[in-house]
Amino acid sequence: MTARLIEHWLPIAALGIESLRERTPMTPFPAPNRLHVWWARRPLVASRAAILASLLPADADRDKFMRVLGIHGDPVASRRRIDIAKRSGERFEGDAYSYQRAFGYSPTASEREWLAYEIRRSLGTAKPTILDPTAGGGSIPFESMRLGFKTFANDLNPVAVLIERQTVAAPAKFGMDVLHEFRRLAAKFIEMREERLQEFFPQEPVPDSIPTNFIWARTITCPHCDGLIPLSPNWRLAPDGTGVRLQADSASKRCTFEIVRRATEHSPGTVSGGDAQCPYPDCRRIVNGDDIKQQAQAGQMGEQLYAVVYKKRVMVKTKTGKLREKWERGYRAPRAEDDVSEQVAARLAEKMPEWEALDYVPCEYVPNDINDDRPIQYGMAEWRHLFSPRQLLIHCVGVELYRELIGHSDLKKHDLTKAAFAYLALALDKMLNYNSRMSVWMPTREVVANTFNRHDFAFCWSHAEMAPLIVGLGYDWAIEQTAKCIEELVELTRPDAGAATTGKQAGFDFSGYTPPPMTLTCKSGDALDHIADGSIDCVVMDPPYYDNVMYAELSDFFYVWLKRTAGHVYPELFLRPLTDKENEAVANPAKFKGEKGARALAGRDYQERMARIFSECRRVLKADGIMTLMFTHKATGAWDALTTGLMQAGFTIDASWPINTEAEGSLHIKEKSAANSTVLLVCRPRIAPDSDDEPQYWEDLEPRVAAAVRQRIGQFQQAGIRGVDLYLSCFGPALEEFSKHWPITRGTPRPQPEARRRRRQAELFEEAWDPYAVTPEDALDAARREVKNWRLDQLAQKRPNAELDPVTAWFVLAWDAFAAPVFPFDEALRLARATGVDLERDIVGRLAAKKNSDLVLWDASTRAAKGSLGPADGSRAMLDAIHHLAHLGRAHNIGTARERMERIGLHDEPKFLSALEAVLEVLPVSTGFGGLDVPEAAAAAAGDFDALEKLRRLALSQQIGEPEQLKMFG
Repeated sequence: MTARLIEHWLPIAALGIESLRERTPMTPFPAPNRLHVWWARRPLVASRAAILASLLPADADRDKFMRVLGIHGDPVASRRRIDIAKRSGERFEGDAYSYQRAFGYSPTASEREWLAYEIRRSLGTAKPTILDPTAGGGSIPFESMRLGFKTFANDLNPVAVLIERQTVAAPAKFGMDVLHEFRRLAAKFIEMREERLQEFFPQEPVPDSIPTNFIWARTITCPHCDGLIPLSPNWRLAPDGTGVRLQADSASKRCTFEIVRRATEHSPGTVSGGDAQCPYPDCRRIVNGDDIKQQAQAGQMGEQLYAVVYKKRVMVKTKTGKLREKWERGYRAPRAEDDVSEQVAARLAEKMPEWEALDYVPCEYVPNDINDDRPIQYGMAEWRHLFSPRQLLIHCVGVELYRELIGHSDLKKHDLTKAAFAYLALALDKMLNYNSRMSVWMPTREVVANTFNRHDFAFCWSHAEMAPLIVGLGYDWAIEQTAKCIEELVELTRPDAGAATTGKQAGFDFSGYTPPPMTLTCKSGDALDHIADGSIDCVVMDPPYYDNVMYAELSDFFYVWLKRTAGHVYPELFLRPLTDKENEAVANPAKFKGEKGARALAGRDYQERMARIFSECRRVLKADGIMTLMFTHKATGAWDALTTGLMQAGFTIDASWPINTEAEGSLHIKEKSAANSTVLLVCRPRIAPDSDDEPQYWEDLEPRVAAAVRQRIGQFQQAGIRGVDLYLSCFGPALEEFSKHWPITRGTPRPQPEARRRRRQAELFEEAWDPYAVTPEDALDAARREVKNWRLDQLAQKRPNAELDPVTAWFVLAWDAFAAPVFPFDEALRLARATGVDLERDIVGRLAAKKNSDLVLWDASTRAAKGSLGPADGSRAMLDAIHHLAHLGRAHNIGTARERMERIGLHDEPKFLSALEAVLEVLPVSTGFGGLDVPEAAAAAAGDFDALEKLRRLALSQQIGEPEQLKMFG
């Protein structure tokens, strides 16, 4: 068995920084990410690293490996310079990095020769075969193909497979010809759309102006006064204070709108927490959220236009005195002429029978057993109801034009034209994504957010509509964005030297180029019957993330339209009414709706399905093959299910590497306790144990698991892994050691958990309780305890008799791990076990509140308001004393807090000093000390930091040094 590079080394710090460079907001994402929405894509550079390091021998030249990845400098040093400049408030001069982003690099001919030589040394062949059985958005097969390897890619979801075809196969097969054909079809589409939609978008009344967006509020009727209530949580339009003031007329029971320029002039929001407030002066009553849903389900929820965004052409002087054209954004209140609802309704009434007969309209129902049923709750029972009448008209006309174009084309003879039509379908999907009732106006950036800026079907009280006919906007924008993606995909996939980095493609002769063998399939990952036994050199996969993303449910939003467009190009992908949810490997409780213990059943279903996929991978993998998984999830249950499936399929984990892959600006990451890291698990087929081997006991193995974590934790921290990701990174070493000795049993039975004893076994658990059973979760608990001890030692200096009490330790570690006041209750419970705290008794109702499946930490003032501060002397927990002082400092002044501290005698109490030191290292730094804005969710906790740091500087600077985290701010 040949040792591989990934089993011994991976440049995790450099890969983490380069992954963030690849997907940092405000910089162009790679073309595969921009072509079409997919809800979980690994960075290209991390995917390439996983593939190559799984193939190359352990002694391969590491510098050449970095070169082939496209990392041609020191990203760690560059990142350090950027951070220093940012903390000091200085503008970084020159290029921050000495090379272009790595994902755009294509290896040279000599580098490909080196790869072939090294891979032959490792595998015995220079032409390896790669498999990704759950390919999703296609990052892994895309990089495999770019490296020239024979590739098998598969996904159960037809939307994913269509994306893979257009990301991976079409650009490599057709080159720039497919771009030219796409532009030809798109030009015809644009020409035809004008006459059918023009009358529904009035001209802008402001001279030299064009309308760009229309912002709408959903409406209900007040059950108390019959007034029409426009629903919006706020009326902000722009970061400069521009917004809307409602003029609620009690006589007509209708609202009109006025654009105002200062935030203080905005009307208050009319909906909060799911309940509405009537804006009419003679009513002002609350409308219960259930009443709102009843109206919506009865078809009585409407919408009202409250702002129009336009751009006005102005002439400005340049520094040289020349005049140049500039477009300035403006906002205006709607006019009577903007209301074309009657015309839209009339056209829909006229066309709908024909469109339904020709199957242009997505009449499919949103499934009743969907995991996120908010569309149904708010009256959107069919997929077409996720669009306003004018949006629906636009999209149906788009399908109509698409089908007319297909009718004039002979697709049977022209694969190139089929590929171009598939791209046109993806361009229309881009319009769907930015023109639905879930595409909202983002006042911070003054743009429309896409429908899936969150990975769910969150109901939106207001939405923004994109003007579809304006030159450069709407359809023009969607088509041009798709064309740019095609061009960049061709540059990335065709192996002409330097094309990807220079963007120059015209001089390359494609005539002699043959893409590497590529097989894309749409089937379950546990039934890859088209692949022979023992034929795959390496499996690299990014498996579904347990319960994080319900891919099939989300993709139905696009599927119902794609089967009416791309389904007439590739009909084999769109045979089902909706996507396949029954065979999807996710932990979806909706599959078990109405059954007791649905969540537990969903977890078991995920484990079993992943085990079958892994078993299929083991069947096709060569005896000397490697399987590398890229996985991220902060819940221990997800890791337990994944690892159990791996071991049941006959794999062991040989190595693990955490890489910081998630851009912190992502809306599903920002202000949440989300994981930013992906952990690479490197797996080998297990060698069958000797039947005479002695059983492995957990009592013997647990210290070795802990030692494996201790050996790696410092390395991970030096690579920039922190917070909850530090815990996740250490799951890898723990599972490595655990999987090598599986199956494992206990020598001494463990007691049955109290929570389990309190409920009847049949309600949640199919299996009988086994006191001797050992699961991967035991190893993860051991890893968590090691990280806990490591971090507590770092957060406060050692003082005699000053160990943190359990409650304070839990609070410190919670902020250290999650860096947010809201995080999953289950993870809070596991952290409580590691610190010896009873979560329900010691935390809930004292330091925090349970809200649905989350725990919400309280700041000092909230605890004071709820009367839960505890003894001021810290006799229950030193955190109580700290929060008393923080509250005094905030509510009164720091002098009062100091007097209380000295009167009680805390100022020379070692336990108090250690606790305060640790708390100051984990609370969010206030704007006053850090100079940066604090996320709204963390503002209250930052207020505690502000008071406590002022107290330290006033009275305790000799006993406690400046918090290390403040040194980051210069």
